Amino acid sequence: MKTVKILGSGCKRCLATAEMARQEAARLGVPIALEKVTDMAEIASYGLAATPGVVVDGKVVHAGGLTKPEEWAKWLAD
Repeated sequence: MKTVKILGSGCKRCLATAEMARQEAARLGVPIALEKVTDMAEIASYGLAATPGVVVDGKVVHAGGLTKPEEWAKWLAD
């Protein structure tokens, strides 16, 4: 199981990123544990200057702007 964290304030883009994570994981058949992180101190600890951020298994894979569906296949397959 992959651990996926969506880092952000809970804005529209952050919510869309979390939903895309769910959809793409289901489409790929990859089980994930999804966590939304809204605490700014914790977000800052990842070194992000822009949100939403995506962390997969402890590694920052994306920061700022919406993700693309094809990116999830790469992130969840590793």
